[in-house]
Amino acid sequence: MIIIYNIFISFYGFLIKLYSNINVKAGQWIKGRKDLFHKIKSELNENDRIVWFHCSSLGEFEQGRPLIEEFRKKYHEYKIVLTFFSPSGYEIRKNYKGADYIYYLPIDTKENAKQFIELINPEKVFFIKYEYWYHFLHELYLRKIPVYIISAKFRTEQHFFKFYGIWFRKMLHFITHFFVQDEESKDLLISIGILNVTVTGDTRFDRVKEVMDSNMDFNQIRNFKKNYPVFIAGSTWLKDEALIINYINESNNSLKYIIAPHEINPDRIDFLIKQIKKKAIKYSELGNENVEEFDVIIVDTIGILAYLYKYGDIAYIGGGFGKGIHNILEAAAFGLPLMFGYNYTRFKEAKDMVRLNGAFSVHTQEDFCKKLNDFTSDKQLLINTGKICKEYVANNVGATMKILENLN
Repeated sequence: MIIIYNIFISFYGFLIKLYSNINVKAGQWIKGRKDLFHKIKSELNENDRIVWFHCSSLGEFEQGRPLIEEFRKKYHEYKIVLTFFSPSGYEIRKNYKGADYIYYLPIDTKENAKQFIELINPEKVFFIKYEYWYHFLHELYLRKIPVYIISAKFRTEQHFFKFYGIWFRKMLHFITHFFVQDEESKDLLISIGILNVTVTGDTRFDRVKEVMDSNMDFNQIRNFKKNYPVFIAGSTWLKDEALIINYINESNNSLKYIIAPHEINPDRIDFLIKQIKKKAIKYSELGNENVEEFDVIIVDTIGILAYLYKYGDIAYIGGGFGKGIHNILEAAAFGLPLMFGYNYTRFKEAKDMVRLNGAFSVHTQEDFCKKLNDFTSDKQLLINTGKICKEYVANNVGATMKILENLN
């Protein structure tokens, strides 16, 4: 199996290199890893005591961020190395002040793993939620360096739990301890003989509470809102946007709209604005005057969506008509009722909030319009539903401190 894995990794690297001249992310992926080992060697002090945090992408970084920052406060003697696999994480957070060194993770070959770990020489390693790279985990295991998986979530359909998953299960035995989100994950690991498991919850709840408590203000959005109710659609894809734009163009209510697409390339943003019949503007083009004249803002800036939910009254989260919904906790933390597509069942928080009637799944244009009209016409329904979401988040914070207590 290791031969097949190595072939796959080599082929993966070859494909990215092949597309690097025509795809922006592939180009960043290659460029960011160029002369990486030389860069690390020139920057790191061999006397530093290193703790290594690894995140696949931006979402995992936000999930792990509370632990990174609490660890830094508590253990001043350590320097933090933060790595990303994806450009969408590294390029946005490469100047993050909570880490001392930030790098791309080299592609997972035996030689890369050995050289990278020799260079950074970590005393502890934290992988956030996912990312099971065989050679890195094996090399850490051989060197007896403790590795912790944070906010892990396991499901029966994963290859670890299939009849053909023997080799993949082997990787799990390289992990020192799993801090998992729920009892289901713990039970699944125990069923395959993994006993070093503690249920601590999901650190994303801690992160969204930090965002909610930050009191970051956006004057332009506040002026845009005025006294109007605001519908915010976050991380949307084309199928999500079709529902939303049809509603915008056909409705006569007093709602204002903020749409934050998952991908913000200029052509896509321009395409959205052309479809909207009401007065729409890009966030990047907002001035301080006359913003209240617009009906729709299209967010073409990365990193602000979580803070914008503060100004919303109803939220729609994208992705439910594709591979799965995006982060719903950011909106729930501010007490917004939630709507999303039908593909949400892999996400515990979504299932919980649907069961509690704080969130609602829509399948068709008719479903979407009816539910949104219910919220806009019934203020008490809006208040009660939002309260359910806010309380759900408040009741689930604390995973970060539980993890640190268990480490002690």
